[in-house]
Amino acid sequence: MTYLANKRQHLSVTFHISTPGGWLLLALILVSLGGLSFSWAETVPHSPMTEIRPHVRDLGIKIGQYESGEWNAITDVPGVKVGHVTINEGQGTLHPGYGPVRTGVTVIIPRDDVWNHKVPAGAFILNGTGEMTGLAWIAESGFLEYPIALTNTLNVPRVADGVMSWMIKRYPDIGITDDTLTPVVAECDDSRLNDSQGRHVSPEDVVHALETSTSGPVQEGSVGAGTGMVSYQFKGGIGTASRVLPPEKGGYRVGVLVNANHGRRHELIMAGIPVGRLYDTTAKNISKEEAEATPSRLSKTFRPQKRQDSGSIIIIVATDAPLDARQLVRLSRRATIGLARTGSIAHHGSGDFVLAFSTGNSIPHYPEDPTFVMTHLADTHLNPLFQATVEATEEAILNALLQATTVTGRDGRRFEAISLQELRSILASYPSSE
Repeated sequence: MTYLANKRQHLSVTFHISTPGGWLLLALILVSLGGLSFSWAETVPHSPMTEIRPHVRDLGIKIGQYESGEWNAITDVPGVKVGHVTINEGQGTLHPGYGPVRTGVTVIIPRDDVWNHKVPAGAFILNGTGEMTGLAWIAESGFLEYPIALTNTLNVPRVADGVMSWMIKRYPDIGITDDTLTPVVAECDDSRLNDSQGRHVSPEDVVHALETSTSGPVQEGSVGAGTGMVSYQFKGGIGTASRVLPPEKGGYRVGVLVNANHGRRHELIMAGIPVGRLYDTTAKNISKEEAEATPSRLSKTFRPQKRQDSGSIIIIVATDAPLDARQLVRLSRRATIGLARTGSIAHHGSGDFVLAFSTGNSIPHYPEDPTFVMTHLADTHLNPLFQATVEATEEAILNALLQATTVTGRDGRRFEAISLQELRSILASYPSSE
């Protein structure tokens, strides 16, 4: 009998029973280790393929006219931090509630001490087959006062629990002499690859993601909440990008982070090129010998299923421009134009949620004076920010696709990362309008 303790916040023990006496020993261990959580697996935990993948700009594609920030990430907006916890455990046949596990959590912290220095915020729902908790209070108050968390659908309550635990530890008067809170948790369904019934992201995982969140470069692709996500029938996940306006237009920054789990392959567009349709043509022209040599690509990825998955996408927009809640709703709407530029039609079964916030103002928690001052950008100067949002959203989605690595999940289901060789061939051969 062997056991494996993983590196997560709680101890998870995996047993492989090979002798009759092993069951007696197991019973003794269960009695002596009460309170631990146990999981069964057929094999040792799965590790995702490590592969150096490009960003869209590395392929010679420039989206729009504005330049990106230093990191080309949402963290180019000063004060914004991002953290991930990625969970890859087990492989083989699905055992509901136990594994295999391909999931995680991603958190975005708008600024330090956001509880006492709230940020204006606004949201837009393009298609509502999904959930982003906390939006009613954002719409009513016009601000955001805690971190944003992204995860899978069935894990929303446990992730919200983790956010509340983190907030209560930092602000112990919450719910006693201070206000309560309604966390913002946005979900996408990763059950095509993950044992979603297991709800494997624990509150402790969320706290760890928050405690280890940083500014600077953001890990993308099959990480955090994006671990089990599928976009345009390729492996999807986390993507990010940013834009910096020129000084004469304010010099403001816009950063976008997405969790991409949406779309059909034939819909995919990159920089105006119908990559999805051309990629399908390439796949159909694969010889019989090639198909037999790569069966997972043509069979497991597209195996028939009873349900019709439409997926979802979560888009988080950050800016340091001094915008109010009404203007941030308008900014959120423009993000969906960037989504459309990648080919999305917002399917009936897709949950397409956008949340935007601004660090350009600070809203006090309990102001001593009856009034406080906020800087307000005139509506007549919003167009550059609209354009920056569209550009950064489009690029963030394409980066999610390019940064994602191939993942094999439950029941041997395999979703391939988009082939860089085929993509380069398509981009090189497509007629240029220049």
